Amino acid sequence: MMRINLAILSAWAVLFAPLAAPRSDDLLVAVIAKPVSRSIDLPGEFLPFLSVSLHARVPGYVEKILVDRGSVVKEGELLAQLSAPEMAAQIAEAESKVQALESDRLQAEAQLAALETTYARLKQAAETPGAIAGNELVQMDKQVEAQRALIRSRQDSGRAATANLRALQEMQTYLRITASFDGVVTERLVHPGALVGPGADSPLFTIQQISKLRLVVAVPETDAGSIVPGARVEFRVPAFPERTYSGTVARSAHALDTKTRTMPVELDVINSDGSLSPGMYPTVKWPVRRSRPALFVPATSVITTTERTFVIRDHNGRAEWVNVRKGSSDGELIEVMGDLHPGDKVVRRGSDELRDGSPLPRTG
Repeated sequence: MMRINLAILSAWAVLFAPLAAPRSDDLLVAVIAKPVSRSIDLPGEFLPFLSVSLHARVPGYVEKILVDRGSVVKEGELLAQLSAPEMAAQIAEAESKVQALESDRLQAEAQLAALETTYARLKQAAETPGAIAGNELVQMDKQVEAQRALIRSRQDSGRAATANLRALQEMQTYLRITASFDGVVTERLVHPGALVGPGADSPLFTIQQISKLRLVVAVPETDAGSIVPGARVEFRVPAFPERTYSGTVARSAHALDTKTRTMPVELDVINSDGSLSPGMYPTVKWPVRRSRPALFVPATSVITTTERTFVIRDHNGRAEWVNVRKGSSDGELIEVMGDLHPGDKVVRRGSDELRDGSPLPRTG
């Protein structure tokens, strides 16, 4: 009987030995440093790369509409033709004025030539004493100068009239409404016969460039440091859930939205097949990268109370409470930020019952 009891006691001692004397690698664990590279899902919004609303620069009536909503247009392509009969009358009047002033100038130049010839003959005759009165020669000289001044006036008037004609002719070109760039007509807001002009409230057309799009992503403040210009970022859209698209980080606002605490970042997306459209809301796989390695401990090492979040570090055999902030998870590990260093030993399974400054359990 005694031999059986001793055998049972020996078995119990072997079975419960780890509980009675925990090993150091069971009680403490080292703080690990490793680089963080992960992705988070962020909402985005597509905007056209270029967008413009076309208005009429001169008053007129819509004579012809050559495109409609959805029309693909090229830069400089005619979209609408306006009619302004009063402008044609103004141009005809301006042309007539230019011609009249030119005729007056030519006539004045002919008169000047005649006066200059007469003046030259009088000067020659005046070389003979008593042949020509001196006052007559002076009067002829004044007539020549007056005629020259008249010609200069005619030239100035002609230049002004010509400039006015060119301005009217240039305004006439505004009766042709053309596309500002290659794109798609997304709105057509007028019909033939409508009166349009600079005072009209609504535009004639809206054109957007959709072959290249802007993808705007609101990046949280905590991840704003991971913005890398030129990085390729993947995303999906609800319309085509089976496809994965990508864009290039092109520009950042460099300022946070004070309401959402996010930074708008724009990606350039080539939309060669036209499957993406402005207004879509994709889900973006935003890469999160850190410039320095992050510190990780087992999730069981982090203790959270109503007052603080901390881990228990081994400080010369005594417990030391170290305040931390939790970050991302990586399996059974969790990122911590605080006064810790790689290689520090912390309690694997922390508990606030192990008070700050108390001796750590003996290990053997």
